Amino acid sequence: MNPLYDMMKNNGLPPIVQQFMKFKQNFNGDARAQIQQLLSSGQISQADYDRAVQMAQQLQQMITPSGRR
Repeated sequence: MNPLYDMMKNNGLPPIVQQFMKFKQNFNGDARAQIQQLLSSGQISQADYDRAVQMAQQLQQMITPSGRR
């Protein structure tokens, strides 16, 4: 069993997940278009974006119960 998943199930969500849920609730618009605008304007680099995607995938693997991947 995944220890992070057990913690969430038994003690509520970790702070980072709570922050993401709050962000998700308050987000309006097209996420892909906003990311593309940030990349096009140079506010974020492709390397920064790629690192963020990798970190998100790792976090998703940690919080997804085994068997549901």
